[in-house]
Amino acid sequence: MNILFATSEAHPLIKTGGLADVSGHLPRALLSNEVSIRVAIPAYRGLHSKLSSAKTIAQLNIDGKAINVLEAFLPGTRVKLWLIDIPVLFDRPGGPYQNEHGQDWHDNAERFGIFNKALTAIACGQTEISWPVDIVHCNDWQTGLLPVLLKLTPKAPRSLFTVHNLAYQGLFSYETFLALGLPGDLWRYDALEYYNQLSFMKAGLTFADRINTVSPQYAEEIKTPEFGCGLDSLLRHRSGVLSGILNGIDDKEWNPGQDTNLESKFNKQSLSKKLPNKLALQKLFGLPQREDVFFLVMVSRLTGQKGVDLIVKALPHLLEMPLQIALLGTGDRDIEAQLLEIAGNRPDKLSVKIAYNESWAHLLIAGGDAFLMPSRFEPCGLTQMYSMRYGTIPIVRNVGGLADTVTNIEETEGTGLIIHENTADELLNTIRKALTLYADRQTWKTIQLNCMRQDFSWKKSAAEYAKLYSAILDSPQTD
Repeated sequence: MNILFATSEAHPLIKTGGLADVSGHLPRALLSNEVSIRVAIPAYRGLHSKLSSAKTIAQLNIDGKAINVLEAFLPGTRVKLWLIDIPVLFDRPGGPYQNEHGQDWHDNAERFGIFNKALTAIACGQTEISWPVDIVHCNDWQTGLLPVLLKLTPKAPRSLFTVHNLAYQGLFSYETFLALGLPGDLWRYDALEYYNQLSFMKAGLTFADRINTVSPQYAEEIKTPEFGCGLDSLLRHRSGVLSGILNGIDDKEWNPGQDTNLESKFNKQSLSKKLPNKLALQKLFGLPQREDVFFLVMVSRLTGQKGVDLIVKALPHLLEMPLQIALLGTGDRDIEAQLLEIAGNRPDKLSVKIAYNESWAHLLIAGGDAFLMPSRFEPCGLTQMYSMRYGTIPIVRNVGGLADTVTNIEETEGTGLIIHENTADELLNTIRKALTLYADRQTWKTIQLNCMRQDFSWKKSAAEYAKLYSAILDSPQTD
């Protein structure tokens, strides 16, 4: 099977969240499942310098924009990478979706619209590239127009649309719809129009041959009003082609026995060697170095989705408990400011670093006793899987991928503590329970070992995707 994997980011080249991790690791795992794959991403500024031996394999012109298609390898892998080089749209400072001031690029619809049109031309054999595509695997709103464009093109390959986070929908004006040159009859409620806006996400959900999400639980949740972000009725309508496959993790990069970011490497047989990481983390975050204190850690986007506002609300009570807290991340400016203010008043108990640093993240996950993740919704989540691999017990909400990966400690072989309600009081009660468990070090160690025995590698997930690709090719073509 020849799979064109279309994405807006891929680790280690460009990353803003979990989508990059999936795009960087799933294709590599798929190579072991008799899948031939090409990963296609926009050529953002600086990407050329991260690649070696990139060569031009096609040139085209779409909507007056000159486009080069460059081929290289995704760094550290045998996966072929296609850079869609449109300098006027993507060779810019800042991030993939926002400028250096944190504001969305004004022309995001055009940027990703033309990216989608270029990939359609490639997938449908309209360029010099002679690699026949069987399925275009689209990811999130940035590739949402691809299933539409494929349906408008004769003899086009099939499409799979993966939802990594339904909350980000790619919404634009009617004027933008006109500017993209899309057929006028697509401006209707059962096509691309969404409350008088153009929705890239709705486009993908409506026109893809199959839809999947990044965990089975999330695939069920998004069919409900609570988690459906206004698209639940459409997802219920298309439930026959909707499924979920849990993301994996890179178990080589996230391996406490080999991790060079750590103060002390350890494994299930040498769990006592986890302690120097706790002391190193306390030092890094400017907290008193204490072996015995319960150390609660979090690496996250600091947003309401991640429940960080609940943490802020709970902090006055939390900081009266016998614990320390270290938070690492960036996000909502108001939440950042509140956290920094509270940390400034209690530097002995709380340390907050408004940054993202991969090395610090590894040390934080290794050095903590428990990892906090009280998300309101969580399509999959990776950090709870990282934390379990490092014997850092997750404290999570029972939603999405968190529910699929963390087993309540009250059950046999339990791996974490579950926050059952989306309130600050329930968060506090769950952390009190964690403190009680921590006081019994043998019980705590048993839970740690349960966590470290879990297998979250990409191998199983890749096999599920290979089955899904085969099912798409074996099913009748949809209109």
